[in-house]
Amino acid sequence: MDTTHLHENPLLEISNLSIAFGAHPAVQDISLRIAPGETLGLVGESGSGKSATSLALLRLLPPTAHVTGSIRFAGEDLLALPEAQMRRHRGRSIAMIFQEPMTALNPVMRIGNQIAEALQVHHPELSRKTIRTRVLDSLHEVALPNPEQRLNDYPHQFSGGQRQRLLIAMALIHRPRLLIADEPTTALDVTVQAQILKLLKDLRNTHNLAMLFISHDLAVVFQACDQPADHVAVMQHGRLVEHAPARDLFLHPQHPYTRKLLASVPTMQTNRDQPLAVLS
Repeated sequence: MDTTHLHENPLLEISNLSIAFGAHPAVQDISLRIAPGETLGLVGESGSGKSATSLALLRLLPPTAHVTGSIRFAGEDLLALPEAQMRRHRGRSIAMIFQEPMTALNPVMRIGNQIAEALQVHHPELSRKTIRTRVLDSLHEVALPNPEQRLNDYPHQFSGGQRQRLLIAMALIHRPRLLIADEPTTALDVTVQAQILKLLKDLRNTHNLAMLFISHDLAVVFQACDQPADHVAVMQHGRLVEHAPARDLFLHPQHPYTRKLLASVPTMQTNRDQPLAVLS
């Protein structure tokens, strides 16, 4: 496994992170770094420890979780911060978007009010006019059609792709330095998936946004991690089994599990008479 991925000044540095729920280890001694403007793809099957890692970054694991190691963000150890200071990071300097927008959006609250509320939590001093302007700016930035006419609509009145754009607008309205994207395209069809991935890449380039992109799908990660500095880390059963520059990992996978993941992705050249590789 490549452990030479080092930055002089990483924005996020995870060192020897382990997470256990009772006697059951979920994550075992992983170390990762992300620089400003870089995307790190974190790949693995369901239950491999990806989402537990992302929730540990925001200190959103249940009290029963036992967490050791350190998570340093811009030099601060997040695991050692008082809860009040941690709350200031959540949503402001570190934002997160989820797999299923309908579970993250309030179904009985107008979307303009939801995004405004996300802004007011961290900026109570802003006037209503300024908040409205910022909300509209964020909706324009994620290319939501006709946002001025849609501020009073409810989540169910939007398509799946539009709801994901709403979540991205809500996440980025504070100009966070790190975006955690946990399976952000899994619930979308392939065409909309490509649109959301392009949007995330455009926003990343515009704002020098660092991103932790979590997925079970290596093909999607390959699209998200398309810059020379981007890396991919592969998790299996709570452990990191491979960690390398994205291009190297896709062209020359070293670990048998990574090879199986790649072999299980259908391509235009795949022989349809042959079964895809099965993960075990």
